[in-house]
Amino acid sequence: MTKKLINILILVPVGVVLIVLCVANRQSVTMALNPFNAEDQVLSVSAPFFAYIFIAFILGLVFGSLATWFSQSKHRKTAKAKKREAAQWRAEADRQKTQPAELPQTRPLDRLPSA
Repeated sequence: MTKKLINILILVPVGVVLIVLCVANRQSVTMALNPFNAEDQVLSVSAPFFAYIFIAFILGLVFGSLATWFSQSKHRKTAKAKKREAAQWRAEADRQKTQPAELPQTRPLDRLPSA
């Protein structure tokens, strides 16, 4: 319930801002990819301005996610090793439970030194 409420409180305002951004920036803009001749039609792309903004936003999300993923790889590696070690210890504990306990054949009082 709380997660759904937080999603609504965050996603609804973001959606409204994005819709307003699309309506306000719907004029066509030409992006020239040739730095020496801006009028070159071969290396230019025309699209609404909000499309460029969305593309930049999506690329930022993707590159940020990748950077986070690669920076946390050492933590994932450590967690994987700890999980493997825990499974080995659980298997050892289960094996110890199933084996009958070997009790010494002598009683402790029999080992006392004689006076």
